[in-house]
Order: sequence, then C-alpha cells, then structure tokens
Amino acid sequence: MTVSRGRQFLSIPGPTNIPDAVLAAMHRPAIDIYAGDMIDITRTLLEDLPKIFRTSGQTYVYAANGHGGWEAALTNVLSRGETVLVLESGLFALGWGEMARIMGVKVDVLKGDARRAVDPAAVAQRLAADTAHEIKAVLVVQIDTASGVVNDLPAIHRAIESVGHPALLMVDCVASLGCMPFEMDAWGIDVAMAGSQKGLMTPPGLAFVAANERAHAAHQKADLRTRYWDWTFRNGEAHYQKYGGTPPEHLLFGLRKALDLLLEEGLDAAARRHALLAEATRQAVARWAEGDVVAFNVTRPEERANSVTTVLTQGRDPAPLSDYCREKCGVVLGRGIGELQGRAFRIAHMGHVNAPVALGVLGAIEMALAALGIPHGRGGVQAAVEYLGREVRP
Repeated sequence: MTVSRGRQFLSIPGPTNIPDAVLAAMHRPAIDIYAGDMIDITRTLLEDLPKIFRTSGQTYVYAANGHGGWEAALTNVLSRGETVLVLESGLFALGWGEMARIMGVKVDVLKGDARRAVDPAAVAQRLAADTAHEIKAVLVVQIDTASGVVNDLPAIHRAIESVGHPALLMVDCVASLGCMPFEMDAWGIDVAMAGSQKGLMTPPGLAFVAANERAHAAHQKADLRTRYWDWTFRNGEAHYQKYGGTPPEHLLFGLRKALDLLLEEGLDAAARRHALLAEATRQAVARWAEGDVVAFNVTRPEERANSVTTVLTQGRDPAPLSDYCREKCGVVLGRGIGELQGRAFRIAHMGHVNAPVALGVLGAIEMALAALGIPHGRGGVQAAVEYLGREVRP
C-alpha cells in the first residue's frame, strides 16, 4: 500500500522546487538573440543580480552549474603557482580547492570539522603566519550543502582584516543566496559565486559570479584566464559576449521570473521565511533525537544552516527511511554525500518552499520512523507546528 499518489514533494538541496510561474515563463519559443526582448532581459538581469548579491560590483552569468561557477571565479583572479587557503567545513570548499589544484594553483587547507563552522581565530592565526603574503585568496562556503554548516562570513572577514592580510575573500554562496542574508560589500567579500538551482528557484544550468574592484584588479594580472570564463571578454559591447556565445535563452526567461518573485517578496522577508521553516525543522529533529538514533550533524545550534538540515542516523543505514518516504509518501529526501554517505539524510528547506510543504516533509519522515520501527522521540511534527504557531502571528 502507498499514499504517494499526488504531487511529489522534492526536499533535496538542489535542484529545488521550481515555481509554476517560472516554468510558465520558460514555455515560449526561442527568440532573436541580437535584438528586442533578449537584449532587455540581459540588461535587467545584470541590473538585478547585484541587488541579490548586495554589491556595487559587477555580476557575470554563465551557462554552467556551480562547478562551472567555481572555475569562472578561480580563472579570473589567479595565476599558476599562486596559493589559496581553503577553509574546510564539509565537502564543498575542499572540492573548490581541488579544482584550483588541478588548474595549477597551490592549495593550503585549514583543516576543519564537518560538524563545525570555520573558526575565525584559526583563520587569523594561519594568515598571520603568512608574512610573505603568498596566499592570494581565501576560499570558503557560506553553507556547506553536505554538512549543513553555516559559516560566519563577517567574522572571517574581520579575521583577515585583523592581521592586515591582502588575500581576496572568495565565497561560494550556492546554498545560501536567496535563502539567508548575504551582504557582499558590507562583509568585505571580493568574489562570490552561486548557481540557479537552489534559492534562486530556476532549473540547473546557470552560474553567477560577482566581483568587486579588488577582484577586477587581480583579474588584470591573472594568467589562468580562458576565453569562455573571461570577464574582460564578457564586458565587451556585443550582446553574445555577455554569455560567451549563444545565450541560454529559456533558462534566462525562467531566471527573470524567479528574480521578480524574489524581489517582490523582498530579500529580508525571504530570509525570515527560510529561518522560520528551518527552525521548525530543527524543532522536529530535536524531538526525534530523544530516541538516540537520529541526531543533528552540526553540533552547535547557531552553526546550523537555514537552507538544509543534515540528520545523522548513528549506525543505521538511512536508505530504508529515504526509500519509504519516496515510495510510500511521495517525499524525496536528500542523501548523505561525501563522508556522510550512508550515514545521514538531508532535509532541504530552500527556495520555493512554504509551511505546508515543510510540514508535509516532516510528517512523512515521522511516519517513516514509526513504520520502520526506528526509535525516536514522539511529537516532532507537533513541535514544528507549535513553533510556527508561536512565531507566525495574524
């Protein structure tokens, strides 16, 4: 027996649910790439993307996923043989660093813990020891999608400033942009990159890079530059140069509508919505954890992300629970990845998500825990409902 018929709830941390309005915006014929609507769409996207990053710098749009965004960021500001410092807090900063290494950049890793955020004091200590300023950039993620950790970017910037180090601060905000506050200029971030498929509610296939004046100064000396990623080429007058070739039209149609929805809601309101749904999720997980089987991966509450919650299953294979939710309830959970593969599941609460979706996902998980006889504290969904009832007032 199954109760999965109906609309599937996708609760993986990317790609996320795509609003019907975004899908509708993409349902149109291809258009002229040299004039008219396409020119206007490009102009408005390049006007609005800096608002999302909260920067006065420039933004660039690539037909690529987040890994392409990583490469675009690296190639535009670094040269072969230079050194970057990677701040570990899970899987993805390490992946970004590995890409840099393959490209000929020396990589120094500040070891971290997949259950903890980056320690700003350790960053300051490591940079203070670099008296020759060999480190040209610091790579960090705002949210690690695998571990569920959120890093304190303002504190990391203060750590860099405190020792007077000139390294660029480069941030992966793929799992945070549109989901929580991101203040590129105010937090001293020089390069930021993101993707379309999470908080920006658009299908996978677009990557974005934002860069300030310091980043553009480094760009002038970078020898990793290649034609497709190159900011100088993309700043050319011809429209096709903005995309390094033919624009990915239908993704851009969708992105235009998604940004309209996000700006209509307001970035602060969207961040508050994500914070409420994330805490409701944490209320449920905390209650389930009383059974001593499931547990938060991130040990400190203040270091838990507002876009994804990673839940350990402590010695049990999480696959039966994920399979039950998908096959019996029509709810798709994120799997553990990296060192958490086979040890955790992930609950995404990012992008186009509201209270009924979040509570429905939690209800399916609690149903699975009961059906599979997995020890857990009772009343997780009720705890989530009560929390939202207290916080969301008439």
